[in-house]
Amino acid sequence: MATDLPAPGTEPVPPGPAAMRLRVAAKTPVADGVVALTLTAPDGRRLPDWTPGSHIDLVLPGGLTRQYSLCGDRWDAHAYRIGVLREPAGRGGSAYIHDVLEVGGTVAIGGPRNNFRLVPSDRYLFIAGGIGITPLLPMIRQADMLGADWRLLYGGRSRATMAFLEELAPYGDRVAVVPQDEHGLLDLPAWLPAEARADTKVYCCGPAPLLDAVERRCAAWPPGLLRTERFVPRDTGAARDEPFQVELRRSGVSLPVAPGQSVLQAVSAAGVNVLSSCRQGLCGTCETGVLDGVPDHRDSILDDDERAAGDCMFICVSRARSERLVLDL
Repeated sequence: MATDLPAPGTEPVPPGPAAMRLRVAAKTPVADGVVALTLTAPDGRRLPDWTPGSHIDLVLPGGLTRQYSLCGDRWDAHAYRIGVLREPAGRGGSAYIHDVLEVGGTVAIGGPRNNFRLVPSDRYLFIAGGIGITPLLPMIRQADMLGADWRLLYGGRSRATMAFLEELAPYGDRVAVVPQDEHGLLDLPAWLPAEARADTKVYCCGPAPLLDAVERRCAAWPPGLLRTERFVPRDTGAARDEPFQVELRRSGVSLPVAPGQSVLQAVSAAGVNVLSSCRQGLCGTCETGVLDGVPDHRDSILDDDERAAGDCMFICVSRARSERLVLDL
């Protein structure tokens, strides 16, 4: 496939203590349109530890940065595994991985980071749609290892498009595989009761329509029982776009944030370096502490309790509800 992206190995390594360049040790088709990449250090050194729900940034040629969930064995200290879905309507990142990046090539990464942590629970319900199975695989292994009671509801367009089915098969009837072309859409009312079970945590990842449907089903539940992870930004409605002031407490700088300008853009223009990656409120790289003021959260990461606390924000997308914010920068 023709591509106008620069050659492999020319992309910059992102800043940060965990940034590195890794070698593609294996590239394996795991479903129609999905490949699994196994990444290792070229010198064989140990990789940074991670926990279920973590993701890494892949920094691709042409300035593309994409986040992929780690879906391998967290106890393997020398390899990361990710699953990559080909996105025909994307901007070229998945096409590059599928068509250009080969075994033996290298790719720059940042991370790992975890915005989708598995919290202790007696029972879990995992709900996956398509490539949303990737962050849930390590969670299932962890829950199973700890002896928790768990079930997985896994939907996809067809059985052929659903990745890692062979890895899930040994779990037997704990896993419900529901291809849409065989069984229709997931029967969420059968799996998500109107009244929540206090001993059950629900983790869901997949396309936006699935997550929206799950959130509507659980809207009356107590906070903290449902956790979701999105691959595309949540539609949060029109943000308050009035100007406001930002004080950077540690830098001793105050500056305005103009309409149409992100806090990240304003801070960067003032010469204060903040790590960032997706710039869509998805990856968590630009998380910043809030010391005073009320953030206008526009990210797709924080849950309701975390938003209400108001002690952090993702400055690539979030703005202010108050006239002034004081940030720990």
